[in-house]
Amino acid sequence: MTLRQAQGPDEGSHQGPGSDAEGVRLQKVLANAGVASRRVCEQYIVEGRIRVNGKVVTELGTRIDPASDLVDVDGTAIQLDATKRYIMLNKPTGVVSSMKDEHGRPDLRRFTKDWDERLYNVGRLDAETSGLLVLTNDGELAHVLAHPSFGVTKVYIAKVSGRVSAQTIAKLTKGIDLDDGPIAADKARVLDAGADTSLVELTLHSGRNRIVRRMLAAVGHPVLELVRRQFGPLHLGTLPAGRARELTTVERGALLTVARQAAPVPPGDSVGGEL
Repeated sequence: MTLRQAQGPDEGSHQGPGSDAEGVRLQKVLANAGVASRRVCEQYIVEGRIRVNGKVVTELGTRIDPASDLVDVDGTAIQLDATKRYIMLNKPTGVVSSMKDEHGRPDLRRFTKDWDERLYNVGRLDAETSGLLVLTNDGELAHVLAHPSFGVTKVYIAKVSGRVSAQTIAKLTKGIDLDDGPIAADKARVLDAGADTSLVELTLHSGRNRIVRRMLAAVGHPVLELVRRQFGPLHLGTLPAGRARELTTVERGALLTVARQAAPVPPGDSVGGEL
């Protein structure tokens, strides 16, 4: 539905909020979404800080449909659909990235008991990889975040065998050949290098199966431990292994902004595998 510039009755009348004929006043929608008080939201509108469906709105009489219109404040997307859930999980090792594992292995269901909604994982981490996994009931956002064509980056910390040299880091960023084609890290750096093991940080947007482990093995440094610390704009922070929490308002805004800025997936493309 296209937003309407309507100067009709206020929200208290019979044609107020939720009315198919009129929609809901923009400042009320923003206030209900927790952006600020209604009066402050009105100021934001007048100042030209609000966009609806990509267009700046400055009219206080503007009404929108919260179910279909997209709103952002200062370029950050606002969640209007209160039924959507966005959860960050620090997946421990030994757990498969599935809501129901057909082989009876430990799966993700144990981490979703606090939410009534049916949640799904965005992408996957293999059983022996720990770290940041997003769970949501927002299918469109999940598709965007998981698909490598959108270029959503992930940051991994790997403990590997051997002392990693600057030359090896250069190989990883320049590109190496694997059985399923060439691959290059967006960024790579050594965090710590000892005689027997090293800590390496890799930034990738690829979703190919077990790609981090395969890349490091290909340059002679098999992975001993692997954790994903960052997924798009989200950082794992101090969230303990095995714990899940809802994203903050700021985190949700950042995640929704990434999803809305993404381009459509080319037909026939598929989401990548475990990392």
